[in-house]
Amino acid sequence: VQKSIMMTCCSKIICKGCSHANGMREIEGSLQQRCPFCRKPSIETDEEGDKRWMKRIEANDSVAMTQKGIQQFKKGDYSSAFEY
Repeated sequence: VQKSIMMTCCSKIICKGCSHANGMREIEGSLQQRCPFCRKPSIETDEEGDKRWMKRIEANDSVAMTQKGIQQFKKGDYSSAFEY
């Protein structure tokens, strides 16, 4: 079980409990859901998340590259995983 998630907008890693608490605070306050670090609005689709992720990779963000490599490795795409 993965206990943390990576925010695709800024590549910050946050525990799921903190993410949940932030989401509950935003729902209770009728606020728009945003990243707790950079305050960008939450993604609506997976495509939007992938687009943000690739933008971080193009900016040479080491965390984004590492997480993308891990994702590709878990899919079984070992050559692509090595690229990241």
